Amino acid sequence: MEARAAAIARDEAAELVWLLEHPALYTAGSSARPHELLDARFPVHNVGRGGQFTYHGPGQRVGYVMLDLKRRAPDVRRFVATIEAWIIATLAAFNVRGERRDDRVGVWVRRPDKGEGFEDKIAAIGIRVRQWVTLHGFALNVEPDLSHFSGIVPCGVAEPRYGVTSLADLGITATLPEVDMALQAAFEPLFGTAAGIQTVTSTENGSPAQRSAKSAPLPSH
Repeated sequence: MEARAAAIARDEAAELVWLLEHPALYTAGSSARPHELLDARFPVHNVGRGGQFTYHGPGQRVGYVMLDLKRRAPDVRRFVATIEAWIIATLAAFNVRGERRDDRVGVWVRRPDKGEGFEDKIAAIGIRVRQWVTLHGFALNVEPDLSHFSGIVPCGVAEPRYGVTSLADLGITATLPEVDMALQAAFEPLFGTAAGIQTVTSTENGSPAQRSAKSAPLPSH
């Protein structure tokens, strides 16, 4: 990912989005606090993105978004808001209403079934920007094992009324390929067609850079 982003910054490579599925692991962003790692039951990786601890694993679609903001708008907050809008539009394809919050990055779903004021995060966002090229991206919960989030304080949000959810938890049956198609359909109206989108085969090695040779373009529609 970092090598590709550097090549994009030098104008030697096209913008690219990787869609992949990690084995079970935790990642620690630049603001992660050790006491928020409650149970290191899976490997823990320190990564260069912003944010705190999060979980990645089977049934979750992770997107690594490598875009050149100099060609678009050199505004990091606007980019994060656009990622949120992308996820919200993708969820709408499955009749799920995702929402953004000014005080909590990510995409949230209201849960009145759990009580007044309860909300669950369905997508986490954590990015890094180097030479105005973005790295890392988002994690959208399709059908992961939500119990795996109990090993951390997800994204540093500890209030009991804020949890995590997934499409499956909301009663929505969707496959990762179906989610990929919705992501691609929602991408172009927000970001344009300059970037390619590729799915990346999941392996035991969690590095997308090492797996990029197995990438295959998503079918257009």
